[in-house]
Amino acid sequence: MRAVLGTVKPGGHVIVATFAEDGPEKCSGLPVMRYSADALHAQFGALFTLLQQEREEHHTPFGTVQ
Repeated sequence: MRAVLGTVKPGGHVIVATFAEDGPEKCSGLPVMRYSADALHAQFGALFTLLQQEREEHHTPFGTVQ
């Protein structure tokens, strides 16, 4: 988070995309970290305010939905 704190100006915004807590455990054969919106927000700490969250279904090249 040090990189975010040192880069984002006061009043700035951070947009983060990640796998949901019920998403796949792997992507392209590699393990992934999965987060709920609240758990991801907790990683950033009290200096940041969660303004919005969205869930998106990803359609893979193999025809599956994640």
